[in-house]
Amino acid sequence: MDTTTLPTPARCIADFCLIPIGTASASVSAQIADVQRLIEQSGLTYSMHSAGTTLEGSWDRVHQVIGQAHTLLHQQGIVRIQTDIRVGSRTDKEQSFEDKVNKVRQLLGKDQ
Repeated sequence: MDTTTLPTPARCIADFCLIPIGTASASVSAQIADVQRLIEQSGLTYSMHSAGTTLEGSWDRVHQVIGQAHTLLHQQGIVRIQTDIRVGSRTDKEQSFEDKVNKVRQLLGKDQ
């Protein structure tokens, strides 16, 4: 198999949690705000939550923005960053992260 011609999936949903290490303070909210500004400018669909951010878009663009978030914080003097990423893709249908959440809410509504 020639892996150099194997394409990446067209779209993905990625949930990531970026963790700056070795900062002067235990608080990283200022850095996370900077990352959120970057994501807003990216044009990707996103949702910030208490433990990270969910991004939706093309495989290449989603991963590029996560890499740019690393570079942004490195440029601020943070020398080490650890990021947890969970990525999903599917080819049978288009489904946004909002669709997935709404489906579960619909099922929960039937419980009442």
